[in-house]
Amino acid sequence: MNEKNDIFSQRGLIVSCQALEHEPLHGGDTMAKMAKAAQQSGAIGIRTNGVHDIRAIREAVDLPIIGIIKRDIPGSSVFITPTLEEVEAIIEAGADIVALDITDREGRLEQVHSLIDCAHQSGVAVMADVSTFEEGIEAERLGADFIGTTLSGYTPYSRQSEEPDFELIRRLSEHVKVPVIGEGRIWTPEQAVQALEAGATYVVVGSAITRPQLITERYVTAVNKLLK
Repeated sequence: MNEKNDIFSQRGLIVSCQALEHEPLHGGDTMAKMAKAAQQSGAIGIRTNGVHDIRAIREAVDLPIIGIIKRDIPGSSVFITPTLEEVEAIIEAGADIVALDITDREGRLEQVHSLIDCAHQSGVAVMADVSTFEEGIEAERLGADFIGTTLSGYTPYSRQSEEPDFELIRRLSEHVKVPVIGEGRIWTPEQAVQALEAGATYVVVGSAITRPQLITERYVTAVNKLLK
């Protein structure tokens, strides 16, 4: 590993602390408190969205931070750190790693060169959020320091499943030299372990830990199936 992809002290769990504007936990110091709780319980890193939360979490914990900015651009499906403006804002806010969409759509694979270069020139690593094996291979070639399976199931041509994409984790782990981060639809500790067993160096879990409205919804759905 080079210096950029040796940021984390060990293999383990990265907790995603995010709340979008329409969600109950958005704003204030809520995500910073979530990050503190994650650190107390042994998380090795935090992934978070937006300048406000990156800064707040930077002050609250001493863990590596993966920063993203989710932004809707009319006519585009690219949602995670879409432009250079977001990359620069994430760097300025103090993230150790910039995560961005590196998928094969809308000419994205050509557009990300400048985004990756900007991060690296600032001494910040890059995590590629990909949806397929081929995108992961290309992301490594483009210079990404980490490959995340974040977007599997979120592009129309990738594997569609309610389960984590363990096969994608396995294939990427066998073929790329940079660390693979298992992310996406990991709801149980057993699935997190399975992602590591499939070859992931790190595992990101978000909704199952830090989004109570989604956690509650899963319980309500299960209970209502019995009660109806």
